[in-house]
Amino acid sequence: MFIFCKPGVFGLVKGRQYITGLVQWVMEWSHDFAYAVGLIATDGCLSKDGRHIDLTSKDLEQIQNFKSILKASNKIGIKHCGKGIEKAYYRIQLGNVKLYRFLMSLGITPHKSKTIGKLNIPDKYFGDFLRGCFDGDGCTYSYWDKRWKSSFMLYTVFVSASEAFLMWLKGKIYELYGITGKINYSEKSKYQLKYAKGSSLVLLSKIYYLDKLVCLKRKRFKIDQSLGIIAEQARVVKLVYT
Repeated sequence: MFIFCKPGVFGLVKGRQYITGLVQWVMEWSHDFAYAVGLIATDGCLSKDGRHIDLTSKDLEQIQNFKSILKASNKIGIKHCGKGIEKAYYRIQLGNVKLYRFLMSLGITPHKSKTIGKLNIPDKYFGDFLRGCFDGDGCTYSYWDKRWKSSFMLYTVFVSASEAFLMWLKGKIYELYGITGKINYSEKSKYQLKYAKGSSLVLLSKIYYLDKLVCLKRKRFKIDQSLGIIAEQARVVKLVYT
């Protein structure tokens, strides 16, 4: 949440505080803001001018969520990459020096793709931040494993060009949730942090801890379908062995 105070008006507000001239600007962490920071850390970028923050996505909903959280009035544009309508992406650019500097203080920098590492995210909001990272550069996939009868597999994956960032995510997730993932090098200079079925069930419960949370609906719908299959499996097994 961002609060702009009139000159000479001061108060105690939890969060970080910046003073430029006679204008006081205060940032206070919230669940939604932590989600937005996760989007910036993965899908966003900071320009070299020290002012602009850019977020680009193929999902209009994602840009709309981001705009709503930051209460921005900026217009959403369309960015074309390559040829064809399928290469069109939605984009929003914000000009806010104070937000830019705050993101820098967290550890997010310009040209961060391969250099981003540990970020200063409060533990209380880490699940929301992680959901933003997942919606930005994460996925789940599931399938029936033919090697074992009625074996349904589920994996949760985070992708980044920075191994250091995934190493930090892996360590923080283990510290807070007690589960372990594996980091592999993928194609196109990308690394993957992957969690198998048991760990995914724990992790997803921390990311989607309420029914109503800001998120990318298509990803949550896919997860809910997989969790429904797993729940039905557990019900059948219980019936068979009781």
